[in-house]
Parts: sequence; C-alpha cells; structure tokens
Amino acid sequence: MVTSYISHQDCGLHNMGPEHPESPIRLLAIARQLERTGLQDHLQQITAVHVQEEQIKLAHAPLHSARLHMKLPEKGVVYTDDDTALCPDSLHAASLAAGATIMGVNRVVNGMADNAFCAVRPPGHHAEHNLAMGFCFYNNAAIGAMHALQQPGIERVAILDFDVHHCNGTVDIFKDKPEVLVCSTFQHPFYPERYSEILRPNIINCPLAAHSDGNCFRQTVETHWLPALQAHKPDLIIISAGFDAHWEDPMADLKLNEEDYRWVTRMIMDTARIYSNNRVVSVLEGGYNPSSLAYSVQAHIEVMLGF
Repeated sequence: MVTSYISHQDCGLHNMGPEHPESPIRLLAIARQLERTGLQDHLQQITAVHVQEEQIKLAHAPLHSARLHMKLPEKGVVYTDDDTALCPDSLHAASLAAGATIMGVNRVVNGMADNAFCAVRPPGHHAEHNLAMGFCFYNNAAIGAMHALQQPGIERVAILDFDVHHCNGTVDIFKDKPEVLVCSTFQHPFYPERYSEILRPNIINCPLAAHSDGNCFRQTVETHWLPALQAHKPDLIIISAGFDAHWEDPMADLKLNEEDYRWVTRMIMDTARIYSNNRVVSVLEGGYNPSSLAYSVQAHIEVMLGF
C-alpha cells in the first residue's frame, strides 16, 4: 500500500501555553517514533499547503473564519472558550491542518496514494458549523469530506471517529446530509455533551462508559459501525484518528491500547477495500500522552501500509 504522510513543521507554531495538553510535543513524538522504527522510509513524505477560504466555507458558516481572525492576537494568547486559545500563529497552523486533509483527499481520489495520514494540529472534530471549541478551530475531517463530495466518483463518504471525545462538530455539520455517514465511539457522559443524543440514520453515536476496555470497544464497533458501513457503501473513508482513549492518556478514562487501534484500523482498511477502492484519509485528532500517542500512531500507520 502507498501511504502519504502529510504534515508541516508550522503546525507546531500553534501553542496555547506550556501547561496545555494540546502541545507541539505531540507531533514531535510521532515523528521521532516513525524515524526510530524506520517507518518514515516507507511513507510518501508530503508537505501540507494552506486550505483555501472557499474550502473552509464548504463545512463552516460564511463568517466563521473571519470571526476567528478578528480574535487573533498580535502576541500572547486569547481564549475563545475555557480550554481553547489563539496565539498569533494558531490560524496559520489550523489552515495547514485543513489543507493537509484536502491534499490527502486529492491524493487518494486521484490515485497518487492508496491512503493518507495527516499528522497535523490543531485538531478539528469539535469545531461546529459556526463555533470553534474543544481545542478546534476548523473541522479538518468535515472540510475534507465536503471537498471529496465535489470530486468525480465520490457520492458517499464515511467519517469514522474513535477519539475519546464525541465529534459534536462533525455531527453538527452532517446531521442533515445523508451522503455522509458519521460513526463515533466516545466516553459518555463526558465532554463535550453536545449532539451525542441526536437521532439520524446517518449518525451512529456509540457512547462507552468510563473504564470500558478494548473488548467493549471492539464489540461496539462490530455491532454498530459495520452494519452502517455495509449499508452506506462509502466511496471514501475519512478517519478522525484520536488516540486519547488509550489507558495511559491523562484526558479520559477508557482503557484501549495500541492493539485496539491496530484492530480498528484493520477493520476500516478491510471495509475500504470492499467499498472504497482502498481510499482512506486519516486525520489526527486527540492523544495527549506523547509516548502512548506515538506507539498508537505507529500501529495505525503500520496497518495503513499493509504491514
């Protein structure tokens, strides 16, 4: 399998302060693990470019980006909510994160790669149609999905989210767009407590109780995600790849490990082989223990490469 690894060093410029868990160290830990294991030699290394404003508007309100730019500080940080802050370079990094997702979609749809992993930050899945929140400014996966639907041969997309937090932003954007299936596992009750109870045929919300382990996670995916994917038959799969459900992660209370991420990635790749011509774009979301994040991404990418 040909896997594009799309990133940009400027994603590290977004910095909400030394105590904030969504830190530039996250991408450094991933890069070092891929170098240490030699996996980087098997990846197409691609430098991300900025998203275009009209591409942001595919998923967000017309003035969403403009309002964020109005809040951008010249120095220091400005909080947009209790846990989300803008520094002078935050939207520069966010634009590259969304742009990387667009690039990933283009590469797999145009046959330049079988799949792509976007090692980017800030994350995106909490960003709603008209609201930045939860460390997120632009919804990278949603922008990528909307862009994909404009491409020839892509009529249905699935977004699969195994982050420990519910993808409220993604659900908000696609709750009335049946061409996009959104499947999410998440700890519940837990942040952000928005849209997790919504009932739509294309929204598969799968809450997990605190301290649920990998067996519970796997059974939930097999019981709820697989039938929905088989019915939807997506032409492209986008993964909102959050690794903060790992038992070592400080942000939550689920008990997954690297082998659970390997398993779910293999399930997704098997589904993509049947319905999507192998087309998978994975976009980094959460994961706040640098060590467990690095090992989990390693397992994820090994499966994408076909190892």
